[in-house]
Formats: sequence, C-alpha cells, structure tokens
Amino acid sequence: MKKKTKGEKQMAEHSEKENEERSIFRELGGWLIYILIIIGLTYLIITFVGQRTRVSGSSMETTLSDGDNLIVDKLTYRFKDPKRYDIVVFPYQYEKNTYYIKRIIGMPGETVRISDGYVYINGECLVSDIYGAELIQNPQSAEEPITLGEDEYFVMGDNRNHSQDSRDPSVGVIRREDLIGRAWVRIYPFDKLGVIKHE
Repeated sequence: MKKKTKGEKQMAEHSEKENEERSIFRELGGWLIYILIIIGLTYLIITFVGQRTRVSGSSMETTLSDGDNLIVDKLTYRFKDPKRYDIVVFPYQYEKNTYYIKRIIGMPGETVRISDGYVYINGECLVSDIYGAELIQNPQSAEEPITLGEDEYFVMGDNRNHSQDSRDPSVGVIRREDLIGRAWVRIYPFDKLGVIKHE
C-alpha cells in the first residue's frame, strides 16, 4: 500500500474540510428555505384564511366572554354571503387596530326597528332571536325604522343592554366590505376550546 505524502495528506484534509463546510451551508440553506416557507404560509393564512383575535368586554355574553381568544374565518365570505345570526368581526371606524365582534341581526334590504324591548324586521317581531339575554332597554337610533342598503347589515351584541353596536351612531350599520370574517374557533380558555356555533 502506497503511503500518502505530506502534500497529499494536506490536500485530502483540505478537501474533507471543504466538504464539511459545503454540508453545513447546505443544511443552513435548507433551514433558511424552511423558515421562509413557514413565514410565507403564516402570512397567507393570516391574510386570506384566518386571524387570531381576543374578545374584550362583555358585549357578547353569554356566548363569548372577556378574554376569549378566537380564530376568525376570513375565507367563507369570499364564497358565500353572511347569514342572520353569524358572529362577525369588523373594524371600529374611530380607533385604529380596534375590532368589534357582534351578531348579525338585520340583513340587506330589511327594515330594522326596536320597540318594547324586541327587534322587528319589516314590521314583524324577530321571534327566532334567542340570543339576547334580556329585553332591550335602549333602542337608541333603532327606535325609528332603519332600512338597510343592499350591502348593509345591522349587528348587535348578545348582551343587548351592555353593547355598543349598530344602534349606536358611532358604529352604525356595517357594510359587507367591512366584514373581516366570522368567528370560527375558540382556542382559549382551553376548557371552552371548540368551534363556535352561530345558530
């Protein structure tokens, strides 16, 4: 067996070192691509599919509570229209990065009025509205009939007497384009984990 000269040994060591470096760079490159893919997918999910939001306040009691963490489904309304009693998320127009979560009560083209503690749609009492915990004490702007446009929705909190919603002129009726999505899954607290029922 032929012995390697000193020069050949050095060359072999140098080649081995180069191979190790290439292997490290390949591994780092793989990790970098993996991280970029994860960031890209996260961005796509947050932008087009779902968004995490936190309930603040008691306006949706007893359905949702203060501190509940939700995933908002941003995809459904790209393919179908919102329905009555959907729980929706939309931006508050007077405060940046503030979002409201309420329930759709009035649909496009309908006339909404609140009288004697009840919601009336097109002059008829909305008897299927089982979500309000008590009679409405203050109809605010809905004391007079409100006729919704073809892309407008009238929303209310389930805790009707402690909710700033479409009755309040600072919120008003919500346009279709302003709906970010519908409440989909409660992810916290863990003992209430699960899909949110809308009807």
